Amino acid sequence: MGGACSAYGGEEKRIYRVLVGKPEGKKPLERPRRRWEDNIKMNLQNVGCGGVDLIDLAQDRESWRALVNAVMNLRVP
Repeated sequence: MGGACSAYGGEEKRIYRVLVGKPEGKKPLERPRRRWEDNIKMNLQNVGCGGVDLIDLAQDRESWRALVNAVMNLRVP
């Protein structure tokens, strides 16, 4: 009977360790989340303006509006 109790106690300790203890090892790496700025840069590359500075472009309202319209026309089938 002593063998059965010790086997059950071992299993119980393992379950307790899984539920309460810290996991061992490292968390697997995930791909980075896409940011709003990344989407804008990707759209600029699709239009052909990949090397343009976003800040300078956004400060010129007319050129920004023309670019936004060009990107929106890409999405319309």
